[in-house]
Formats: sequence, structure tokens, C-alpha cells
Amino acid sequence: MEPIQRSLRNWMKDHKEFQKRMNHMQEEVLQSPEIEAWKKEHPSVTEESLQKHLIKLYEYKTQSKNCEKCPSRDECINMLPGYVPRIELEGQEIKLAYDKCARQRQHEQQEKQQSLIKSLHIPREILEATLNRIDPHDPSRSNAVKQTIQYIQDLGDELPSKGLYFHGPFGVGKTFFLGAIANELSAKGIPSMLIYMPEFVREIKASIKDDSMSEKIQAFKETPVLMLDDIGAESQSAWFRDEILGSILQYRMMERLPVFFSSNYSMEDLEKVMMTSNRGDVEKVKAQRITERIRQLSRTVVVNGENRRS
Repeated sequence: MEPIQRSLRNWMKDHKEFQKRMNHMQEEVLQSPEIEAWKKEHPSVTEESLQKHLIKLYEYKTQSKNCEKCPSRDECINMLPGYVPRIELEGQEIKLAYDKCARQRQHEQQEKQQSLIKSLHIPREILEATLNRIDPHDPSRSNAVKQTIQYIQDLGDELPSKGLYFHGPFGVGKTFFLGAIANELSAKGIPSMLIYMPEFVREIKASIKDDSMSEKIQAFKETPVLMLDDIGAESQSAWFRDEILGSILQYRMMERLPVFFSSNYSMEDLEKVMMTSNRGDVEKVKAQRITERIRQLSRTVVVNGENRRS
């Protein structure tokens, strides 16, 4: 008999504690400033409805509304990460709806922009480059920064008629300029393709085996904005120079599709590099055809400064 009585006393004690906690929660929720403000906006809501939907009101109260309780989007505390609750009243039914928070919208916008930038063997750091990470006070690169910013400011929502040809010593940040421009273009909804030239040559050679070369070349021809990183660094054959690179540049010149370049060589030096194939053949006229197309497709920007990779 004693164990039953003890169990009954424990149950009554636990029941009182539970009821006490429930009363405290109810008071805390219904008297919170945000619920009080909502009730004033909806004077028709009854006390019975408030009691019936107390759990939903508690859920609303405890969640972050303006990301104020969340360290970051990835550490969102809400039941639906990246979404904030909103109370809706239908008759006397209280419901919770969820809207995207500011961080979620920003994240989706960034993903959308990044999806507009396709790359072939380009480091992640370059794909995340932005203009505000380029030091405008570096005197050795101030002219390049000024020209790049001016170029971006002159952009409308349509394709630019010409790209830029960045050239300068190794490691001064020429590729970073390309990445920053690619991100600025993506913010305007303009897709681009960024290609590291030595890997581009290998990619084309490998595509001969799986019969995908024509498809890839067509993609390089037709992408709205093409960026060729480190042109002149690749070991190329006369076939690649004339039939692949020359064909792509010719198409884009005729269609007025811009190309951006980075190179360790000035246009004059690049012409000398292009003259000689990996077999040692010297073909000045064919090299001049390539550099003339590059001149038609871009405007030269010199980038100087210290080697930032050392």
C-alpha cells in the first residue's frame, strides 16, 4: 500500500511541477512584447484561441526573427534554418508561416551568381574574388585598378563590346582581376567562362578521345563572356593555335562577344611566343593573326607590383 501512496504523491508533485512550468511558459509567451504587439494588431483573437495555440506562439517567440540569435546562416537556430516565422490568423486558427531571412536570400543570390561563372581549373580563391579586395592604394597597381573599376562602372546590363588584356610580371594578381570582373558581371546576370590556358590545351587534347571536342569548342565560342587566363604559358602546337584558339577568337570577333585575357607577355612579346610552335616551326603571319584578333577583342591593361605569391 505504501508504494502506491508514494507513487501517488510523486505523481501529484510532478503534476504540480508540470503545471507550474506550463503556467510560467504561458505567462512568459503571452506577456512577451512581440506577442502583445501581435494581439493588439489582431483584437478579434480570443483567449481560448491563444490557449489552444500556445505551442505555436511559443515556437514563434523563441525563434530568431532578424538573424539576431544566429551566429551565421549555417548556425541558424530556427526550426527551418534560413527561414523566419510569421504569425497568421485565419478565423480563430493561429498558424505559422515561414519566410526566407536576409542571410538566406543573400546566400541564394551568391549561389545564383556563382552558378553564372563556369571555370576550368581555376582556384576557388579566384572565383571568390571581389573588387573591394583589390588594394586601390597600391601605387604599382593603381592604374590597373583604376581602369578595371572604370570598366565595371561603364558596364550596363548588356554584354560589353570588348574585354581587357591584363599583362605584367608573374604573381602580380592578373588572374585575381579576372575573377573580380567575373563576379561583377554575374551580379548583373551576365554569365562568363574562366579558363586556365595550359589546362585548356590539355582538355582539348583529351576530348579528342571521347569525341567531345566540337561540343567544347562550341561552348567556348558561344559563352557570353570568355576569360583566358595565362595565355602564352601553354605549350601549344600550330594546330591548337590556328584551328582551336584562332577559330574561337575569330567567331567571337565576328559575333562581337568579349574576351578577357591575362598574360605574362605584352601583346608584342605574345606575338613572338605564338610564332614558334612546340615543334620549333616559326610562322610569323599566323601569330600576327592571333594577336590581331586579341587586339580587336580587348583593351590592354598593364599590371605591375610585387610578386604576391612569393
